[in-house]
Amino acid sequence: MRYSSAVILSCLPFVSVAVTASQYLSVSLALSSLFDNQAASADGSADFDAHGASFDSQYLPPGPWVYDGITYDFPKTWGEGNDNVVANGQVLRLDTPTYVHELHMVYSGDASGSAHEFVANFVLNFADNSTQQLQLYAKNWWRWPILNWGVIRTPYSFIANGAQKNFNASQIYQWSTAIPSEQPLTSITLPPLSTAHRLHLFAMAVSPSTSATSTSTAAPPLAIRRARFTTRWDTVRGARAQAVEVTLANMLPSAAFSSLTSTSTENTSAALAITTPHTIELIGPGLTTLSRGVVQRLVPGDQARVDVLVANTNANSAGGGTATVVVRDARGQVVLSSAGWAMAPLVESWTAEKEVLERHETPTWWNGAKFGIFIHWGVYSVPAWGPPKMYAEWYDWYLRNPANATGPTWEHHLDTYGPTVSYEDFIANFTASAFDAGKWVSLFEKAGAKYFVVVTKHHDGFSLFDTGNTTQRSSVHFGPKRDLVAELLDTAKKQAPGLHRGTYYSLPEWFNPDYAKYGFGQWPGGVARDAFNASLVQSYTGALPLGDYIDDLQLPHMLELATKYDTEIMWCDIGGPNRTLEFAAQFYNHAQLQGRQVTMNNRCGNVPDFETPEYATFGSIQPTSWESSEGMDPFSYGLNAVTNASQYKNATTIVQTLVDIVSKNGNFLLDIGPTAEGEIIEAMMEGLLDTGAWLDYSGSCIYDTNYWFPGSQDANPPPGAPAVRFLTTPTTFCIVAFAPPANGQLVINKRVPLLPGDSLRLLRPSGGVEVPWTVDAGTGQLVVSIPEGALADGRFAWALEATYAVESD
Repeated sequence: MRYSSAVILSCLPFVSVAVTASQYLSVSLALSSLFDNQAASADGSADFDAHGASFDSQYLPPGPWVYDGITYDFPKTWGEGNDNVVANGQVLRLDTPTYVHELHMVYSGDASGSAHEFVANFVLNFADNSTQQLQLYAKNWWRWPILNWGVIRTPYSFIANGAQKNFNASQIYQWSTAIPSEQPLTSITLPPLSTAHRLHLFAMAVSPSTSATSTSTAAPPLAIRRARFTTRWDTVRGARAQAVEVTLANMLPSAAFSSLTSTSTENTSAALAITTPHTIELIGPGLTTLSRGVVQRLVPGDQARVDVLVANTNANSAGGGTATVVVRDARGQVVLSSAGWAMAPLVESWTAEKEVLERHETPTWWNGAKFGIFIHWGVYSVPAWGPPKMYAEWYDWYLRNPANATGPTWEHHLDTYGPTVSYEDFIANFTASAFDAGKWVSLFEKAGAKYFVVVTKHHDGFSLFDTGNTTQRSSVHFGPKRDLVAELLDTAKKQAPGLHRGTYYSLPEWFNPDYAKYGFGQWPGGVARDAFNASLVQSYTGALPLGDYIDDLQLPHMLELATKYDTEIMWCDIGGPNRTLEFAAQFYNHAQLQGRQVTMNNRCGNVPDFETPEYATFGSIQPTSWESSEGMDPFSYGLNAVTNASQYKNATTIVQTLVDIVSKNGNFLLDIGPTAEGEIIEAMMEGLLDTGAWLDYSGSCIYDTNYWFPGSQDANPPPGAPAVRFLTTPTTFCIVAFAPPANGQLVINKRVPLLPGDSLRLLRPSGGVEVPWTVDAGTGQLVVSIPEGALADGRFAWALEATYAVESD
């Protein structure tokens, strides 16, 4: 490798500052000059959404407001005038052109109810007249029944200009993102107006880069971005050690990279980047560092996230005091000491209180797993039919909605089964006669999945587990007369103990008579009418008398899955009325007593650990935990016999979707729909096995990786270049191309963290091969030369893994 075309750092217009340590600063942007909307009032007179709805001002924090270490200019008193701007293409200018490390904003969308999230595109404008689009995946201020979960939550909102209240919790969100720092930022163009879902911005701030006038300084300017005492833990010396997530930032702009040349000395590199192992520890009252975090590479404009494991004897204290983060170089010398980080103990016993449970988060194993298998299997697998672009597992609903010839499912059912066959009659044909749990588990392992989630009960109310005396509407009493969930989970526990086990559970049921008092929208509850003779009441096979649906069926089911079946993922669906706070406390305590860490999604109605978009990928990194799910079928989770083999996702689609999602901090839950007999069709098996074959040799660029803070992809690729995604670990950097590079060269126009001495390997089925690379130091363009023969046995995606050269200090 070599660096070429040097641009001397001292030629750049930097301001000289001390570079051995720095504070992570934030500077508020003058957004208030653009304010044109009032979101909050004490009496509902504000009009946030242009339909007479608004926040109650008493629940919004006064300014200045600090979140995640960033200070935002909020009103000192809400409700006294305009407090936000509706994005409409306005230009927000910085006082002076500034190299920016990170941009921060507080926002909310004003669509509501079942409205989905939306994309809002900002434009960054730089001093050299270049621009770059910045995509925000924006969330609306309230959503129901599936939750959005903001950093500011109010118990209700005003509607009808204060005449009424909407008791769905209202949300305000925060987002931070890296900003390219090759050039000073001059202004930000806000997204254009969308009347369907307007974007409201309450405050914005930037964290400016730090600069130096020469490469003679001994170390780069470092700052602690955050030190967060998590609820995650590991076992060290037989005891629970708390994971403290520490984020270390190199505050130089990425433009400082341009001083590196092929003749750069070790001292030059050390002045700009961490190139030797640096350790991170914590000091504080009652705090002992048991395992230090290690950062081996940190270039200008980048951030590194590591876990430091500590013993925290402040477990019973309310506040816990503050801690100091200490960073040492390879010689053990302190290069940064940052004090004042709030300590919080591990939770020793979870209680059914929102303030306690909302601290819970996805465990370390889930964060590193990246790839899981979803299984939609049930009575709906018997008809296995859905109209184009609709879910086949919703057969029972679409059969009755609408129950006439305008409904494709109604018409299909009439033509195929006749008017006397009901959905309930399909239960006898759900046999699971070919179901072999061992074969399923083996397939999941071969596919490279690290966890699975099986549907235990869908909206039709038919369970695949032993429901005890709550109902007999289950596979234990009807159809297979087997506990299918127990068979699968017990087999996985014995056969593949490293494969984590999850359970999907629908909180509502479409036509459960006892759900009528809680019913809403497409989940009305109550007795169903015969789809072909509305004068007849449809039976609800296996139902037993209940006092209350939630108390006597929903909560007991969820607790059974947690405590009897030992699920590790409670993957609820739909949300709606619930007793999730009580469930979550028992779920977490039960697992903790067994030495396990578990998680729960955002569809259980309260205190979510992670978000669950469907058939969705994003254009930017999402810093919070999320998991995208989609079927191998292009439109359905349950098996749809109408779909032909060529329409199912092949390994190219699966692998590239997986890489894209992981590069943006997500997990990918890929769904299969077995037959009523329990067989997985050939087209699905082929895609899974091919994906597993790719992960066998490329998995080091997927599992346990982290998103790369400066960005997930090349925002300005050369014409004709394949799309690429970036991923990182403490010791490696991965570039995954979605097509083989033409003419033996892969060109990337984004400055990546490769330095002189690093090796770059193309991962292949026949073994990795080292490939040469060069970087134009002035532009940051990376050129990788790949012999054509080296690409011959690759398929689906081409992973290049750089291993950092570790310099001696």
